Order: sequence, then C-alpha cells, then structure tokens
Amino acid sequence: MLRYNNYNIVFQEIPNEVTLAINISNCPNRCKGCHSPYLWEDSGNLLNKESLMELLNKYGSSITCVCFMGGDISPYEVEELSVFIRKEYNLKTGWYSGKNKLPQNLSISNFNYIKLGAYISELGGLDSPTTNQRMYKIENGEMKDITKWYHK
Repeated sequence: MLRYNNYNIVFQEIPNEVTLAINISNCPNRCKGCHSPYLWEDSGNLLNKESLMELLNKYGSSITCVCFMGGDISPYEVEELSVFIRKEYNLKTGWYSGKNKLPQNLSISNFNYIKLGAYISELGGLDSPTTNQRMYKIENGEMKDITKWYHK
C-alpha cells in the first residue's frame, strides 16, 4: 500500500514539464544524506486511484506530468497508477526510483521518464556531473539517458 506525505507543482524534476510531484513515504532505500528523510517513515495519506483523481481534478490542465517521487516499497503499484494517469488523464508520468535497476517485469512503456540510482552524497544529485543517478526519457520502448540535461 502506497502512502504520500505531500505534493507540489515543480519545474525541475522533469525537463520541460509542469509536474505534480508526489512524495511517497516508506522509502526502503534510506540513502545516507537523503534530502527527505521524513519519507522513510510509513506515513501520510493513502495513494490510490481515488486520491489521485482528487489531486488531478484539483490541478486540471495546469500540469503536463505527474511524477512519483519514491515508491520503491511497491513499484508495481506505482506502475499501475502511472497506467491509470496516462489512460484516464492523458498526462505524462515519471518515476524517481532510488534503486539502481528496474524491478523485474516492470514495463518501461508505462512511463515517460524514469530516474534510477540511489543518492550518494559524494557523487551528488542529478545536477552533478559526477552523479551515479540516471534520468531516462522513454521513447519508442527504449530508455534514452537525458541526465546531462540537468547539468549546468
């Protein structure tokens, strides 16, 4: 069962998109130096189709993308919600995973963007040229590495 702690409209997490970023709690990764350790606890509101519909109806056409920030505790639920958003709202979706690899049997075609990689403070986040993290844009069933788009 997924829960979210908060959400916000953001412009940097997914390039060229106005994104509703949903911060999912109960993160199993617990990266050293995590910028959101409050998401380690299993807390917040239930995240399901009904709660998503409430959020999406609130923002209407002012967003172009929904990004799940976390959700590694239940990646197939994240995938199911992504499918729902793409089908019912015709919005793009992204997923920020702290894992280094995708879960077996997860279909990349159910997302437009996927970030992989744990946060390692010595290497920095996506905006660091030394980061281990990778952001992929999904195009024609393939993962195109767009990490360099975050480098200044």
